[in-house]
Amino acid sequence: MYVIRMKNCAFFARHGVLDEEETLGQRFYVDAELTVEPSQPLEEDSIAGTVDYGVAFDVIEKIVTGKRRLLIEALALEVAKALAARFQQIRQAEITIRKPNAPVRGVLDHVEVSVVWPRS
Repeated sequence: MYVIRMKNCAFFARHGVLDEEETLGQRFYVDAELTVEPSQPLEEDSIAGTVDYGVAFDVIEKIVTGKRRLLIEALALEVAKALAARFQQIRQAEITIRKPNAPVRGVLDHVEVSVVWPRS
């Protein structure tokens, strides 16, 4: 087993509870930590035996820029499930989504949510 990490995948989307979040939209950042059991020995040096992270990026992008979600928690779970379904080699997917412009009264860097699939 080994881990593939994709960090700070950036997408413009319109997720959030408030109407203004849908109207204005904002950038969201996604990290994917994928625990992989290759279907072929790594010594074979074959993309067919592992997770193609270009395809994984496309899966993430389609979901994040697609249907609006009120909760980034639900969005993260959808991404994790989709990646695990697309790549049978994934044993666990931990998806973190950062929302830098969360509508709170105060100053913060970002709000961040992580979801692990399958649940331990």
